Amino acid sequence: MKEIINLFKLSKETDYKTEILSGITVALALVPEAIAFAMIAGFSPLTGLYAAFMIGLVASLLGGRPGMISGATGAIAVIFIGLITELRILFPDINNTGILQYVFATVILAGIFQILAGIFKLGKFIRLVPHSVMFGFVNGLAIIIFLAQLPTITHVIESHPALSSLLSFEGSFSFSELTPGLQELGIMIGLILLTMLIIWKLPSLTTKIPASLVAILIVSAITIGLGLSTTTVADTLSEGESLKATFPPLTIPQIPLSWDTLMLIMPFSIIMAGVGLIESLLTLNLIDEITESRGNSNKECIAQGTANIFSGLFSGMGGCAMIGQSLINISSGARTRIAGFVASVMLLVFIMFGSGFIERLPMPALVGVMFMVSIGTFEWASLRIFNKMPLSDVLVMVLVTAITVITHNLAVAVLTGVILSALFYAWENAKRIRTRKYIDAYGIKHYEIYGPLFFASTNVFMDKFDIAGDPKEVIIDFKESRIVDMSAIETLNTLTMRYSNAGKTIHLRHLSEDCKRLLNNADALIDVNVLEDPTYKVVTDKMNLVERN
Repeated sequence: MKEIINLFKLSKETDYKTEILSGITVALALVPEAIAFAMIAGFSPLTGLYAAFMIGLVASLLGGRPGMISGATGAIAVIFIGLITELRILFPDINNTGILQYVFATVILAGIFQILAGIFKLGKFIRLVPHSVMFGFVNGLAIIIFLAQLPTITHVIESHPALSSLLSFEGSFSFSELTPGLQELGIMIGLILLTMLIIWKLPSLTTKIPASLVAILIVSAITIGLGLSTTTVADTLSEGESLKATFPPLTIPQIPLSWDTLMLIMPFSIIMAGVGLIESLLTLNLIDEITESRGNSNKECIAQGTANIFSGLFSGMGGCAMIGQSLINISSGARTRIAGFVASVMLLVFIMFGSGFIERLPMPALVGVMFMVSIGTFEWASLRIFNKMPLSDVLVMVLVTAITVITHNLAVAVLTGVILSALFYAWENAKRIRTRKYIDAYGIKHYEIYGPLFFASTNVFMDKFDIAGDPKEVIIDFKESRIVDMSAIETLNTLTMRYSNAGKTIHLRHLSEDCKRLLNNADALIDVNVLEDPTYKVVTDKMNLVERN
């Protein structure tokens, strides 16, 4: 019992009302997104809803970041498009049920990879993601969230030919033909703006009730009460489909257990595992910054993997952390696991018992909520400091944003940003290597090196030496430098050979222990002369001789 209490961190400081209401708000917002993400891959809405429930439940209980919401996501759904295409090529007669069996197996395998990442503590590598990449990631997601809402509006325009012709400057039409379309479009835009206004202004009046929930309820009451003609959640479903369902059924993937099957699904599982962890850990970092606390990245990796395994076993399409829903949850005041747990349970309740109410929710209310999430997600500060950031950081941020928006592949966007940032960093450090030169009383020339010697700085390093003009003996002092990689070792070998060919001797001095180990490991490949640092004997207070380097 104590473990359960500790799991939820129940305490007097916890605002249970805020946690529960925030969970309900998140559950309502999860419904249209889960449906939309399932439709991206061509799945039944229930496949997305089951994934949202199961992943949200397991991640909220086991995750490393209380307050973070997980569920079905677009980044994961996009991955399955490639798998489905390949399945239809290999098995032309395969039906949707057969495709889902491979999808569930892919999700389970991805979950196993994510658990292994957590066990081997690979989550710590998220610290290698620079702030410029974080800005680009967040801004790209904000734009994606915004653009994902536009089809709801454009659907109204396309459903009225006269209105569509007016906006495309084509054809002729009368005002009476325009009126129905303009009315419906006006109602939708008005309800969206009303939703956004409530979310914007309500926190200045009270923070006891989540503004998003109040906005959804008020706009729903106005729409249903006045009988306004607008798009509802039910209108987003295919003909004959309903949200009413039972508890997610246990599904053991019925696929051939063969090496060919493993090779077919493994690439997609690896991509899914990578995308899911990158999006989850970046969201974790973002929530850490907002709440000024710290989550456990490795624990989150294991939780996400476990959640995806359960999702695949219970007819779900898989997923990861959701930055939009997490921001709704955090902005509503939730800080514990309770909100995520409530959101998952309420989502299941909605699916099983409240499908009729959910289907009547007006889409403008949900679009308005997501518009405000998009505005809140975007790092507006990144625009104000454009002229204050290094040009390399600006380029990385813009590129990551563009790749995120264009491809919807967060893994590619983030990895590209990290690689570019690393290259920019290497280039800047390569230019900073410098030397101090002098000749001592014995006629020996000293080169004191400052800055790391690695692959990018080797050319600059070599240019510092005057082999022809140097005396017979030269000492290179690495007290303020480090030999980093094989390129540096090969450069020292080349330099030694050139001095040797000129009939001169070169010594390396003040090498750190790690540099010495690096040189010893490469002893068979290079020939350098390391000058051992002198050892001195000093007398302590107790007249004991102590060796010091």
